[in-house]
Amino acid sequence: MKNLSVLLVEDHRQLAQTVVEFLEQEGALVDYASDTTLARSLVQEHHYDILVLDVMLPGEDGYTFCEYLRKDLAVDTPVIFMTARDQLDDKLEGFARGGDDYIVKPFALPELVARVRALVRRERREVAPNMLKVDDLELDPARQEVRRQGQILKLSPTAFRILRILMRESPKVVSRDQLEQELWGDLVPDSDALRSHLYNLRKAVDKPFANALLETLPGVGFSIRPPRAASQ
Repeated sequence: MKNLSVLLVEDHRQLAQTVVEFLEQEGALVDYASDTTLARSLVQEHHYDILVLDVMLPGEDGYTFCEYLRKDLAVDTPVIFMTARDQLDDKLEGFARGGDDYIVKPFALPELVARVRALVRRERREVAPNMLKVDDLELDPARQEVRRQGQILKLSPTAFRILRILMRESPKVVSRDQLEQELWGDLVPDSDALRSHLYNLRKAVDKPFANALLETLPGVGFSIRPPRAASQ
């Protein structure tokens, strides 16, 4: 769970403190909100890998907040509902309102961690180390190899991680903040670190070949796209 960014929304402060401390011990970076007023601000300002959301909250409940994420913000970040409401109808409503998983209080903290990891792996399409392919560029996670037109490309470990993220999300654009968060969490080396890695990645992936795949959209982010998609 190293550098995994989590937003916990829970009004029971003692439970929240326990969950935050456990997740941070596992390497996660956790933001905390005791109500959805603060949570609304946080999700608009930051990218999270997953949300852990209580149902019974002061004011707006968790179901309504999740529906706001899905419908108003079009946020598809995985959501785990965390609640004492254990009836089937409660669970069905949670899924209907946009939740991805449901854990009933009281629960074992290792179970929560396992569910968080499973959902993030699924969201990132890392359930199995499948080959990633964009046009003539191939990335093999199992062998830690990258090939283009059959040629093995030499990449640094960080460049490999950047390429894997971009290919995993292709043809979507990945924002600078999201890329830095996934690579380094809140401990970004310096303002030029990502730029330097992308420069070296572009030299390896695009420079020796006729068609460029790595695209920079100023002020928006980065993407790996087939040439036709990049020109549209």
